[in-house]
Parts: sequence; C-alpha cells; structure tokens
Amino acid sequence: MERKWWKEQVVYQIYPRSFNDANGDGIGDLKGIIEKLDYLRDLGIDIVWLSPVYKSPNDDNGYDISDYRDIMDEFGTLKDMDLLISELHKRDMKLVMDLVVNHSSDEHAWFIESKSSLDNPYRDYYIWRKGNDGQPPNNWGSWFGGSAWEYDSKTDEYYLHLFSKKQPDLNWENPKVREEIFEMINWWVNKGIDGFRMDVINMISKVPGLPDGEKNPGSKYGYGSQYLNGPKVHEYLHMMNRRVLTKYDIMTVGETPGVTPEIARKYVDSDRDELNMLFHFEHMGFDCGDTKWEPREWKLTELKEIFGKWCEGLKEKGWNSLYMNNHDQPRMVSRFGNDKNYRVESAKMLATLVHTLPGTPYIYQGEEIGMTNVNFGNIEDYRDIETLNWYREKKKDGLSEDEIMKALYRMSRDNARTPMQWDNSFHAGFTSGEPWIKVNPNYKEINSAKAIADPDSVFNYYKKLINLRKQEENLVLVYGEYELILEEDEKIYSYFRSLEDDRLLVMLNFSDEEQIFSYELAGVRGELLIANYSADDLDSLKEVKLRPYEARIYRVVNVA
Repeated sequence: MERKWWKEQVVYQIYPRSFNDANGDGIGDLKGIIEKLDYLRDLGIDIVWLSPVYKSPNDDNGYDISDYRDIMDEFGTLKDMDLLISELHKRDMKLVMDLVVNHSSDEHAWFIESKSSLDNPYRDYYIWRKGNDGQPPNNWGSWFGGSAWEYDSKTDEYYLHLFSKKQPDLNWENPKVREEIFEMINWWVNKGIDGFRMDVINMISKVPGLPDGEKNPGSKYGYGSQYLNGPKVHEYLHMMNRRVLTKYDIMTVGETPGVTPEIARKYVDSDRDELNMLFHFEHMGFDCGDTKWEPREWKLTELKEIFGKWCEGLKEKGWNSLYMNNHDQPRMVSRFGNDKNYRVESAKMLATLVHTLPGTPYIYQGEEIGMTNVNFGNIEDYRDIETLNWYREKKKDGLSEDEIMKALYRMSRDNARTPMQWDNSFHAGFTSGEPWIKVNPNYKEINSAKAIADPDSVFNYYKKLINLRKQEENLVLVYGEYELILEEDEKIYSYFRSLEDDRLLVMLNFSDEEQIFSYELAGVRGELLIANYSADDLDSLKEVKLRPYEARIYRVVNVA
C-alpha cells in the first residue's frame, strides 16, 4: 500500500456551532476553536474537519450556503479564518473544510437571480420543471420530509430540493455551475486549507428526464434511485480532480449514502483520479427498520460482516474512513455501547475498534470524553430541522408523544449537537451566554477538565490509542492485512492485523457480561500494547477472561 499522510493521521470533526463560544453569544465560533487547538494537539489530532462555516441563513445549520467565499456572521470573519489556518499549521495540524455543492441556500445570489424570471441567465443554475397536472414534476421525496419540489408562483414552476426547501439543488449539467464550483474550491485551497469533506457528493448527478423513484415501504415518495450515484457523477468528479484537486497534496473524502464496496471503488480507486476515501452508511443503518426512527435488534455478526466486506472491498484499490458517530448520528456510546453502567469501558472499547480497523479514524467532538445522547424533556428543546419536521409529521399521523420522544432520544441529530462539555461550570464552560441549544445535564460528570485530570479517563485512553497507532513500529494498524477470527461469536469481535512479520491481535467484548476468549494458536505469546482494564501479557490465547466491554491489543510473538 502506498504511504500517504492522510492514511496515517487522525481526523477530529468540529461542529463549530457547538464547540466553543469565545464571545458569549451562545454560539460556537472560529475564535473559540482557536482557543482549543492546544487541547486537540495534546489529544494527538493531526487533521481538523470543520462542518460548514460559510455564510448561511442557518436553515440546516450551515449546510445551506448563501456565500461560499465568506464566513457566517456568528462564527466570525475571513480574517478569523485566516488566523485559524495559520494557528493550525503552526501546530503541524491540517484543516479540512466541508464542501457543500449538491445544493446552495435559497438566499444565495445565484438562486435569487434564478427565480426572478424564466429567462434569467442564472435560471439554469438550478433544477426547475413544470408541474404535472397541478402536482410536483415527480414523486421524489425530501430527506427532511415531504416532497422534494417547491412551487414558485411567480414563474409557475417547481424547483428541486432533496433536503430543505431552502436548499435548492444545483444543476451540475450546466458547465457554468461546474466552473463556479471549481473556481471556489481553488480559492479555498489557495487560502491554505488542506482538503475537503464533500457533503452528499454522490447526489450531484440526476437521471436524465427525472423519472419517478422507487418508493420506500409505507411512503408515498421515491428516494434515491434516480439521483444516488447518478450517470455523470464520476465524470464530474474526475473533472473536478483534473481541474483542481490533483494540483495539490490535499485530502478528499466524500459523503456517499447508498454505496456498496463495488460502487465505492469507482470513487476511491487511485487509478481513477476522483476521491481519496469516502463515508459509507451501512453500519449507520443496520440497527434501523424501514426508517432511521424505527429500532431494529442487531447482531454483532452483522457488524463484523459489514466491516469485513468494506475492508476486503477497498483493500487493493481504495481506502476506508472509520467512524461510529458524527454530526448526523447519535452518540456512539449510547447507540453501540452502554452509556449507563459501562459508559467509560464501552467508550474505550468502541474507540479501540475505530482506531484498529484498516482506514483513517475520525473522532467526532466529545466522543473523546464519552459524551452521550441527550434526553430532552419536550420538543421545544430540539433545534434540528429533520427532527422537528419528523415530529410534526408523526403527530399528524397519530403517533403518541411518548413514542415520538423515545425515537428522538435514540436517533435525533441533536444528540450529537449539544454543546461540548469542557468543565463543570455553568453551561459546561461552552459559553458565558445562553447556549443556542441546551447543554446535556450530565456535564458535571462528563467533561474535558475532569477527563484530562483522570489518568484512567476516556480522553487519556484516546491519547494512548492515537499514539500507539502512529508509532512507526505499529504501522501494522494502518497498513496491515485484516483477518477476522471467532467469526460467529455474537459477543466478542476479534481480529489480527498483519504486516510482513508483525502481527497484532485485537480483542473486543461487545457485551455487559464476562466472556471467554479462546483461540488455538500454538507457540506464541501476547505482549500487551493497550487495554481498557488492567491486564497482563499472555502466555496462551486459551481461556482469556474478558470483562464487560473489555478491549485489548496484543503483539503476537513466536516463542517456538
């Protein structure tokens, strides 16, 4: 495998609105991020990925951009952005920006012009269509609920918005749109940023004619089939790469719902010159029913199968992105661990998984201290547009308040968006003002100041884990082969990572009960590299007792 800096480093995602507020207005900002760079450096972070900080009216918390070359007022100024880039680079850290180019805000100058008249030069920057007998042009549904089409009475046409009606889709068929986007990307790279996370990038090409899509069970809308991984998406990305990306040594990662390893290879095969890596969502949906809001009992063997499939699928030509939560997903310790009796242990165990599989690990803010989902008492405490739309929809459908709130506690995107918990002072040290969304009440128990001071904390375990992965002698964790063992075990997830003569063994107990690890491997002993409980070297791999949510990594040494 060819060595690259973005394969060997660790990414930390910042959701700026909720990270750190420097000016006391209740909203995180760029100066607040700058204040915490030494914290991130101490953790061992190499790359900071910022969720959108561009100018935006904030219908979808910055993913609706009104000016791609300016900064949101609440977050600061372009001068603050320049300072952030400079301060990161001073600390030998890199900056990855969110690139949101499937859609813009309806308050972007392009769209204001586009909707002004049928013959405006910007009309074709977006996707407009005549209605169908008084109905939208097709059956496509918005990912935030309802139809993906919004009627404009002035021009008697509908425009497409796969997300909020304030997020009209850009028309990538128009070469002028592509040119505008490529110039903007070039502008940011020349300002000194080191890469892009590309929001829903596999939605930019729609099937010609915009035919109806396949309906989800129980839905009147069609989703995905006519715009996920569309017919020209690879042509557009190759064009972007050739025009801009390939000129620089930057990192690119695409957010790509609805991909399989076979589809993913087309995006990340180094011979195709498109992207370095991508985010898939198979492990973010296997615990859900027909929609994300419906829980489904899951098995550990299913998770093993998903990760194994992706390790195998991209091992020759491509690279994996490793994550268990982000700004759109619930907290991983609440979802896949045990945030009550074994919060610390399960947070460390899940971290061990993410940092020892093949690929680049991503940490979402607060994950490193074991932050949990929030149990808001009423709908007024929520801020997320998807959450609020779904709540209203389900109230109309007659679902009980209790059932709705239970689903929100489990899956609302606001679980990940409560303010970062820095200390046990008022509002968790996030702001001196009134926070834009409530702080999780457990901040007095779970906060960075407490975690830093405790040698056995989740934070200090992350530090050791990150350091372990970066050591030259442990590059087996980056580039080594992945070999699953105990494949059918529903409690223990275990695998070898091997590179030349070096072999590491990872043991993970995914249950809240003691489990017995046993594996026949003669003539070897295990030298302990890291564990989330006190543990020792092993003279045998037979009958190893793993405590609830225990994680261990051993170097396997031949003694024969």
